[in-house]
Amino acid sequence: MCPSGGAAQRLAPCRACPRRRDEHSMTSTDLAAPTAAVSADPARPVVRAFVYVLDPTPAQIEALRSHCGAQRFAYNWALAQVKANLDQRTAERSYDIAEAELTPSMSWSAYSLRRHWNIIKDTVAINAETGQVWWSANSKEAYSSGIANCANALSNWSAARSGKRAGTMRFPRFKSKRAASSCRFTTGCIGLVTTDGDRRHVQLPRIGVIRTAESTRKLARKTIAERARIRSATVSFRRGRWQVSFSVEMTLPARALPPTTTGPRSVVGVDVGVKHLAVLSTGELIENPKHARKQAKKLRRLQRRGARRTGPDRRTRQQPSNRWLRTQDQIQRIHARVANSRRDHLHKLTTQLVRAYDTVVVEDLNVSGMSRSGGAYKRGLNRAIGDAALAEIRRQLTYKTDWTGTGLHVADRWYPTSKTCSNCQAVKTKLPLNVRVFICDHCGYRGDRDHNAALNLAALAVSVEDGTSPASRGRDVKAARQKPTIRPAHQRADGIAAGTPHTSGERGRSNPATHAEYENGTQRERRQPNQSRTAAAVHDCCMLPRG
Repeated sequence: MCPSGGAAQRLAPCRACPRRRDEHSMTSTDLAAPTAAVSADPARPVVRAFVYVLDPTPAQIEALRSHCGAQRFAYNWALAQVKANLDQRTAERSYDIAEAELTPSMSWSAYSLRRHWNIIKDTVAINAETGQVWWSANSKEAYSSGIANCANALSNWSAARSGKRAGTMRFPRFKSKRAASSCRFTTGCIGLVTTDGDRRHVQLPRIGVIRTAESTRKLARKTIAERARIRSATVSFRRGRWQVSFSVEMTLPARALPPTTTGPRSVVGVDVGVKHLAVLSTGELIENPKHARKQAKKLRRLQRRGARRTGPDRRTRQQPSNRWLRTQDQIQRIHARVANSRRDHLHKLTTQLVRAYDTVVVEDLNVSGMSRSGGAYKRGLNRAIGDAALAEIRRQLTYKTDWTGTGLHVADRWYPTSKTCSNCQAVKTKLPLNVRVFICDHCGYRGDRDHNAALNLAALAVSVEDGTSPASRGRDVKAARQKPTIRPAHQRADGIAAGTPHTSGERGRSNPATHAEYENGTQRERRQPNQSRTAAAVHDCCMLPRG
């Protein structure tokens, strides 16, 4: 137990402890750290989201559903107007009508659509049976937000079509009643109820004061001290519960800039995986909770029960039975429990990493590509990859390190962290996934495969600051979307340049004899006599410069 009260099994050394940091963790990599005055970055405004679960009354639930339905109605109305105009112009072009004589194009800006809505809303938002106008039953923000969402969707589609936006995007689709319900408020009486020390109520336009299922004191303290300003509030129905998300503009305190003098500095390499959720370069293993796997048996039983009961049928307009509805509620609660548990565990992990270390080094994993193929032979691994949420760890570390001032380095996707020896930097030609112990053929180093990769990641931080590492760019390389280049080899291993992507990768599973050789710590070169010339040619091609 450290003097500050931190437990010995913490993920990282305690900053509040008066001991030296190297006494807590002697295996962490030390880099240059400030020993003199540290310059500070001026305070900067950021936008954060504060989400609270609501506990509304039955009357308030009906009001929330009405507002969400009003936003969906306005979105579909705006999309129908623009789509009808585009279809009309397309039909006229098919009759070889001149461009000057076509139907005038319709502006799909939020301002133009909202102005058009205000003109014809008395004839559009009307009950077909009673003839009563119903738009006044909801706040005007419900219709404005729906039209604004449609305008943004059309703008994104137009930008992607013209090449101003990366990627491809199809034309927006209409929203159905089964879509996620949400409604956004930007004006009116929105915020927290803080009178008489109240920390359990929020205020929304036209709906009134709604009780929350959790305390709002964290945001209330900032708003009372005028250190935060609520910009908008979005109510939504997620995982069987109503929740409100406040978009808050606040100012972060000044953060420390990278040091310019010498001294000890803590660096950690994080290698994420399925067997262990994360393996740190300090030697700590973060177990994978496997939240979805723990609930798989119960979920499977409920889904089979729901399949035996009478569900809805859109073709025959058959209504679901009460038993089917109760079963679906139970299934939804299990999914919500799994998602909440996973999110809570990942937030605690990433928060401790950014608070305890000065620099965090992670890999740029193609998680979607890892679980894309395989079919029935790889179904269990794909399910485990999705349960671990490896991309969520990277996403949380990205914005949390920016908030706290902690350094974040992202290793190149093709950097062989698992195949590289952390002791002598020699690179193996192949390392199958079933080989969990790394044995170096050059220096004889023996260690856990994931820990060896974490040590290589931590070592990248030194070369990044020196400007000598081609494997880490200190930024998100996913945005680049470029193929890897063949870099000059710093060290060779069986004719393969270090840092160059290999076509074999870690998928060499077809030869069990090769796996046995790796497990025994030996590797014999298997080359047929008629393949020597081809292997030499491949070696020469790997050493050629790009271009």
